[in-house]
Amino acid sequence: MSTSPSISTDRVVCAGLIVADHVCPPLDHLPRPGELVQVDELLLNIGGGAANTAVDLARLGVSTAVSARVGDDAFGRFACQSLKEAGVSTEHVLIDPHRPTSQTLIVNVRSQDRRFIHSQGANLGFVAADLDAVLEHPPRVLHIGYFLILPNLRADELALRFERARSAGVITVLDVATPGPGHYLEALERVLPHTDVFVPNSDEAELITSVADPVLQASLFSRMGARRVVITRGDQGVVSISSELKVRLASYPIDFVDGSGGGDAFNAGYIAGLLEGRSELDCLKLASALGASCVRKVGTTAGVFTRAEAEEFLISHEVAVEPLES
Repeated sequence: MSTSPSISTDRVVCAGLIVADHVCPPLDHLPRPGELVQVDELLLNIGGGAANTAVDLARLGVSTAVSARVGDDAFGRFACQSLKEAGVSTEHVLIDPHRPTSQTLIVNVRSQDRRFIHSQGANLGFVAADLDAVLEHPPRVLHIGYFLILPNLRADELALRFERARSAGVITVLDVATPGPGHYLEALERVLPHTDVFVPNSDEAELITSVADPVLQASLFSRMGARRVVITRGDQGVVSISSELKVRLASYPIDFVDGSGGGDAFNAGYIAGLLEGRSELDCLKLASALGASCVRKVGTTAGVFTRAEAEEFLISHEVAVEPLES
C-alpha cells in the first residue's frame, strides 16, 4: 500500500462491538424469585466498545466513524440512528441479514459490580476484512473495541490490517474484553507487535496473563510488542508503561453511579489526547478525567464530559502521579 494514501474525513474509526444496551439504575438488591423490583426508568442505549468510544469522541468534537455490524431489525435501526444523532458516521456499519443486533442486559446493584446478560448477534459476523474499506482512506486513529470477545475477528487477520494501517501512518489502539478464563496470549502475541496503544483493564489482564500485579501485567504486554500499555484499574487509577514513561496514576474523585462505559470513555480521552499531540502523561490525565465523568450517570455515555467540561475539570483537579522504577 502507498505510504501517502488519500486522507479520510474521519479522524478516528472505532471498530468492533456495537450493542443495544438495556440498563437498569442501581438496585438495592437483586430481585428474589417471583419478586418485582420497581425503578423510575429502564434505559435503552447503544453500547459496545466501538459505539461508546465513538460517541464519546464526538462529544469532544472529534470526527469519528464506526465500523461494525448490526441486524436488520428495530435495535439495529436504533443503534444507527443514535450514532448519527451523536454526530458519528455510520458509513462503515454493515447490516447482517441473518443475525439480530447484539443486545446486553446490564443489571446494577449498589456497592456491587455490574452483571451482564449478553447476546452476540450480528457481532458474530464482524471480521478483519470489514476494515479493508476503512483502510482505503486511512483515518488518523484506528481503534478496536473489545477484541477477544468477537469470535470471528481472527488475530492473524487483524494483525495484517494493523500492520497495513501503521504503514499508512495510522495510530492503532487496541481494547479487549475477556468473557472468562481462556487462552488469549497467542492471539495477543500476533497483534500487539502492531499495536501503538493497548488498553486492557486489570481484571482482563489477569485473565490473560494469570498475573495479578498491574505493573507486571503492563511489563509483559510491553515485552510482547505493544508500544504503550495502559492498565486501567477503576477507582484505583491506572498503570502505564512505554519506553518513554512508566507511571502509576491515582483516580480522580467522583460520585460513582454506574461503571458502564467508563473504560470506553477513558479510551476516547486518550485518543483525543493523541490527536492533539499531548504528552503521554497528559493523554492519561485527559483519559482518566473522561472515564471518571462517565460513571456519574446511568448508561454508557450520558455522563461523559464535553470538551469544555473536560478542560475545566483538568484545570480544577489534580491527580497523584507516581513514577515506576525501570
